[in-house]
Amino acid sequence: MPKNSFTFKQFTINQDRCAMKVCTDACILGASTDVENVNRILDIGTGTGLLSLMIAQRTNSQIDAVEIDEDAYHQAIMNVQMSKFAEKISIHHQRIQDFSHTSSFDLIISNPPFYQQSLKSNDAKANKALHAVELSFDDLIDSVKRLLSSVGRFVVLLPPFEIEKLIQIAQKKGLYLSKKMLIRHDESKPIFRVIATFLTNQVPDLEETTLIIHEKDGKTYSNEFRDLLQDYYLIF
Repeated sequence: MPKNSFTFKQFTINQDRCAMKVCTDACILGASTDVENVNRILDIGTGTGLLSLMIAQRTNSQIDAVEIDEDAYHQAIMNVQMSKFAEKISIHHQRIQDFSHTSSFDLIISNPPFYQQSLKSNDAKANKALHAVELSFDDLIDSVKRLLSSVGRFVVLLPPFEIEKLIQIAQKKGLYLSKKMLIRHDESKPIFRVIATFLTNQVPDLEETTLIIHEKDGKTYSNEFRDLLQDYYLIF
């Protein structure tokens, strides 16, 4: 999927200045996140602005997006300004640890850096985007707790191992898992990403679903994936 730009049905993502390119799992996050009864939305680590634009397509809510990398920040601004959703989205160039707002958020969404201890590359931008160098899981949860409304929800995309780490940290700090979406490339492949939803209150029953991207041939998109992305992907 990665290339210098990616065109969706209602907007285009230019990504030549960003380490984090458009990827299928991020698109699933943007398309599947519940925006019902939401007035203010925060996108932590927006990168190209992909998640903000995907969500802006199906809500009238105001969206604030925070990005620490300067090149990605400027690219996100360009992508948003070129879209018809520019009035809904504000991009902020700063660390989420330092970000403040006059009101709390009903929804916080993030596709954060997730490698906690893995070997880093020589690419500083990739390290910042993929490794928890500037944003630890503790800092992420502390920031979410500070900015989320008492009835808000936090939705995050991570690999299976990392999501379990985040769940443990979140629970200790008063954010509780309510939903999980397990993502597989196809039925024969292991889970490679998890979308988790957290609330400020514990729920009696965890809601768990599985999304399989491809049919058994590993090439044909599943009907469920098509239904989810049909408002975004040009191929559907």
